[in-house]
Amino acid sequence: MSPALSVVVPCYNEAASLGALLEAFAAAGAGTDFELLLVDNGSSDGTAAELARLLPRYPFAKPVSCPVNLGYGGGILKGLEAASGEALGWTHADLQFDPAAVFEAFRLFRGAGGGRALVKGLRRGRPAADRFFTAGMALFESLYLGLPLSDINGQPVVFGRELAAGWRRPPSDFSLDLYALASAVRGGFRVIRFPVENRRRERGESSWNRGLLSRLRLACRTVRASAAIRRELRG
Repeated sequence: MSPALSVVVPCYNEAASLGALLEAFAAAGAGTDFELLLVDNGSSDGTAAELARLLPRYPFAKPVSCPVNLGYGGGILKGLEAASGEALGWTHADLQFDPAAVFEAFRLFRGAGGGRALVKGLRRGRPAADRFFTAGMALFESLYLGLPLSDINGQPVVFGRELAAGWRRPPSDFSLDLYALASAVRGGFRVIRFPVENRRRERGESSWNRGLLSRLRLACRTVRASAAIRRELRG
């Protein structure tokens, strides 16, 4: 039988985090019918070997392999292709967001009747520079797409299959979060936001948040992707 929830976690060089990640999901998801799809997104640090070692202990977890890195969004989309749950979702592997938030999002999704709803975290506890950057991007995208948007990259994300069924050309980069949120708002889905603590990354290094220059580069890539998203949303 299909699980009630499928959670996709893209993993790029996250071997050191996998043990703690799986333990956290095991504790937070106790009593919930879910599957965890861990996508080895072209890692070079032994992530595949670590998954092979750990996963026999966690029957709820399944590996998804991408021999070549497909990008943040591409890794998530690969995981969604393998997902069999009635509800779908994703979050990060670096434990900056407590896996318990995934199950809180799922509870809110079910409380809203499921189906035509998207639940997305609102990040709390972030540095002022990050909050300023996020607010600026949300304002730009709201004006450019003509939709009320906030904290576009907030985690986790949980939604029904009906939303994903309407996606035609989802992006394979960081703009997947924008695409999912904008398509939900544009499609008249109920969008539910709830506060989630954004903790410090314990291991590894962010692939984009390395200072002002990296933020500006991400902003430029997102702005370019927004044109394609606007064309699709307007049909």
